[in-house]
Amino acid sequence: MNCALKSYVPVAVMAVSLFFTGCQSKTEKMETKLKEFITGFEAKARPLMKETNLAAWNASISGKEEDYKKSEELQIRLTALFANRDDFAVLKEIRQSCAVRDELLNRQLTILYNDFLDNQVDTALLARKIRLETEIEKKYSNFRAEVGGRQLTDNEVEDILKNSTVTQDLQQAWEAHKKIGPVVAGDIIRLVKLRNDIARELGFSNYHEMSLKLTEQDPAEISRLFDELDSLTRDAYTGVKDEIDTYLANRLHIKKEELMPWHYQNRYFQEAPRIYNVDPDQYYKDRNIETLTEDYYRGLGMTVDDMLACSDLYEKPGKNQHAFTTDIDNEGDIRVLCNIKPDNYWMNTMLHEFGHAVYDKYINRALPFFLREPAHIFTTEAVANFFGRMASNPEWLCDMKLIDQQEKDKIAGESYKVMRLEQLVFSRWSQVMYRFEKSMYENPDQDLNKLWWNLVERFQMIRRPAGRNEPDWATKIHIATSPCYYHNYLLGEMLASQLNHYIAVTVLHSDYLGQSYANRPEVGNFFMEKVFSPGSRWYWNEMIERATGEKLTPKYYAEQFVKQ
Repeated sequence: MNCALKSYVPVAVMAVSLFFTGCQSKTEKMETKLKEFITGFEAKARPLMKETNLAAWNASISGKEEDYKKSEELQIRLTALFANRDDFAVLKEIRQSCAVRDELLNRQLTILYNDFLDNQVDTALLARKIRLETEIEKKYSNFRAEVGGRQLTDNEVEDILKNSTVTQDLQQAWEAHKKIGPVVAGDIIRLVKLRNDIARELGFSNYHEMSLKLTEQDPAEISRLFDELDSLTRDAYTGVKDEIDTYLANRLHIKKEELMPWHYQNRYFQEAPRIYNVDPDQYYKDRNIETLTEDYYRGLGMTVDDMLACSDLYEKPGKNQHAFTTDIDNEGDIRVLCNIKPDNYWMNTMLHEFGHAVYDKYINRALPFFLREPAHIFTTEAVANFFGRMASNPEWLCDMKLIDQQEKDKIAGESYKVMRLEQLVFSRWSQVMYRFEKSMYENPDQDLNKLWWNLVERFQMIRRPAGRNEPDWATKIHIATSPCYYHNYLLGEMLASQLNHYIAVTVLHSDYLGQSYANRPEVGNFFMEKVFSPGSRWYWNEMIERATGEKLTPKYYAEQFVKQ
């Protein structure tokens, strides 16, 4: 009896047991297969990724033909790794099995699958794309505006636009910079069509849609956010735009209706003109921008001296005139390219770029190699924006001993208006970039010159020059070299405000949102533990919710910069 009872197993229980045994067996099989795949692929990809990043860095520094050629060849080799159809078939099989249960393995599977899917087309097509991208980048790097027989760097063009009050000089400098447009426009349109061909071959409507989806963004959700931000900022922007126009017309001794794009103190009106009675540039004259950057981050408990030592920070012939940060090897070789001068713009840029750099540096190196990346490209932009904002913050200027308490109190009100103006101006400019790229990829054969100025007039409220029909859209390097990326800057501003609110209220238990956080290591610890260390182990909105208690929301951005 007892033996009979011991041997009796209900059929239902046996079925469940067999089911789970089967599931466990399938999970074990697929997880083992994925581990073996990752180990093998990492062994091939890791050294090639480092070599490719180094070559791109060297090309951006020198501008030399041979350096760009090497960068191009290595990029083609790296892309070919991710284009391997047999490897993709393995990933696809594992993904479709839905059997991987381990969190870190599953996250690596998602990231690798998306990276591979992006390249599952004819390798000859991918090589053509890379060659065209390299050629376009080389043209941007080597272009210099020419006025009166003298070649000007971008910095020099900006100086003229910012400081001159002679309309003829302003127009000449603005138009000289725009001459890069016809040089690259044809190539960019060919590149856009090539990118679209790749996207459609992979089952997407166009490259813009593909880019968002493969970076875990829902195109409809991004458009909804931009529509919401348009609605939130429109009235406030209309008000400050009238302030800008009144100030500039008086300064230039012209009527408001005579204001043209070259009057707005910037090549694209992506930065706020100086209309308030505070000039942050004056606080940086004869100051060492590198030292200020190093000192500030040290006060947060983050060291950047190692990254400063291997960066390239000053102008030179042939060098890329912009700014970026690159993590060469996901092991700590992190470099920043800038073209610094002692002014507010480059102080902002240095704090911004080293925001990217510390994010990369303090990602947990114990994470699997393919998870040693920020949660998303816009989360690293958020951190960079968070720190870049400090350059014009009176609290920061005082804490860094650039001004005294009396000067801080004197400029506090005007400085907030400057920061608010900067955000509203940038927000509207970002609308132009996002909507232009989205529409361009939907229909690259439309009149792109007209599309560009229609958007500029609608969102920035700047009048197009009469009779002008030039590819001014093509003068913005991001459209060619960082496609479908620009919207992440504005998402980053939203998250920067969300982080600022959380840190002030929850970490420091303060209701003052204008802090500089100088010499507050607990703020650095928050970033390192809650934002940087996780890398990309979680989906971006999960990381944000874990760090701040809420998913991404525009409400803190609106509270900080829109409402008064």
